[in-house]
Amino acid sequence: MTDLAEVLGIGAGVLLIAVLAVRFSVRLGTPTLLVYLGIGLALGEAGVGIDFDDSHLTEALGLAALVLILIEGGLTTRWRAVKPALPLGVALATISVVASIAVAGTALHYLLGLDWRTALLWGAVLSSTDAAAVFSVLRGVPVFRRIAGALELESGLNDPAVFLAVVLLASPDPIRWTTPLVAGYELLAGATLGLLLGRIGVFLLRRAALPATGLYPLATVAVCVLAFSAGQLAHASGLLATYLAALILGNSQLPHRGDTVSFAEGLGWLAQIGLFVLLGLYASPERLPAVVVPALIAAAVITFLARPFSVWLASTSLWPLGRRIPWREQVFLSWSGLRGAVPIVLALIPLTLGREGAETLVDVVFVLVVVLTAVQGTTLPWLARKLGLTEETGQRELEVDAAPLDELDATLLQVTLPPDSKLHNVDLMELRLPAGSTVSLVVRAGEAFTPNRETRLQRGDQLLVVCTDAVSSAVRKRLHDVDRHGRLAGWFKK
Repeated sequence: MTDLAEVLGIGAGVLLIAVLAVRFSVRLGTPTLLVYLGIGLALGEAGVGIDFDDSHLTEALGLAALVLILIEGGLTTRWRAVKPALPLGVALATISVVASIAVAGTALHYLLGLDWRTALLWGAVLSSTDAAAVFSVLRGVPVFRRIAGALELESGLNDPAVFLAVVLLASPDPIRWTTPLVAGYELLAGATLGLLLGRIGVFLLRRAALPATGLYPLATVAVCVLAFSAGQLAHASGLLATYLAALILGNSQLPHRGDTVSFAEGLGWLAQIGLFVLLGLYASPERLPAVVVPALIAAAVITFLARPFSVWLASTSLWPLGRRIPWREQVFLSWSGLRGAVPIVLALIPLTLGREGAETLVDVVFVLVVVLTAVQGTTLPWLARKLGLTEETGQRELEVDAAPLDELDATLLQVTLPPDSKLHNVDLMELRLPAGSTVSLVVRAGEAFTPNRETRLQRGDQLLVVCTDAVSSAVRKRLHDVDRHGRLAGWFKK
């Protein structure tokens, strides 16, 4: 019992310090991921003296944290916002990844004298843009939505492909002509399972009248974790299944969606904190000076050669679709290839498989991640401004949360008007909500009142809308349309 109390106490203390460090790092402009790594190093053998060198446990916990980070990314990604960036995002997650592995592997083969398979393994480990780094750093940069959307899609979709490439290259088994077919099956089966379980989850959660609001976020996350498990058990890509299931669930009209997103964001922060503290704890500082030179060479190859070329190739592949990516956006995309925990977790795979030289790769990746996160993470806002790719904070998504009224076959919608909503100054009669729905309550500046047809909505208002299940979707659509286009939405084609 004493040991358990100590572990829980240390864990709670580290979590509180990490949470408080978020505000500290924001003020300094330092990526929070580096702060978490620093906490881990301070707790490790060079600091407090905690000796932790279990690579298998680190890999397992790192993969579990990555699953939670992908769930948070999928649930919080709005399909309407990233849809215009879908071709570019997919190209970055496929064509760009293959090109980056090939270019980085070739360069490292000649510059560091690595054999071809080891050089390609290094290239694969270093070619994955990190979901945790992208979601934590990029969302604080006011860059054009299509660019941010492409990078979010890339970071969520490329992890499965790179993970599969690392496993194949790190395995002692020879690469045969059937290897690409196996890889294709794993990706296709993972995508199918993720989409299928996401749809099943939406169907069940919409019809389940759970006794407590807090059960809906738990059930949603459980569906995503189930997608990962199903993918792995089917020898498919569990990571791809996880992200796609979360993407489907996050863009569906689920009950208590706001609570679910908040819960997922909390889990995402917890996973990032735990993952980077764990990796800092696992690192061995006395070995790091010996790998600084190869790490800097690898960082230069990835940053100034492999990533720019792969971004250019991905952009060029869109020309037949009539899409040309301006050079300024290509420069920003090249510099935004953020590396974080994922390369370190990937580097642990060959170590757990007993591959020769794997420990050196882990140390190289650790140094490289620290250097690139510090350099790229702190300069992204400056670069976006210099390239003219920043924009004012866009209109926020209209907050519509739903609670099923199962016995009445009805739904209660809670709507919050953002400051820049075009619902401002719209009379309730101008909303023209479908028959079978009504605005039953308005809360304004903390005061609740029953509205009438002449009630004029104001920024910051909270509304309670009661509607039958049959018109719930139409009510949501109407509210979003007026929020985006104003009272004349529907009269003219938008």
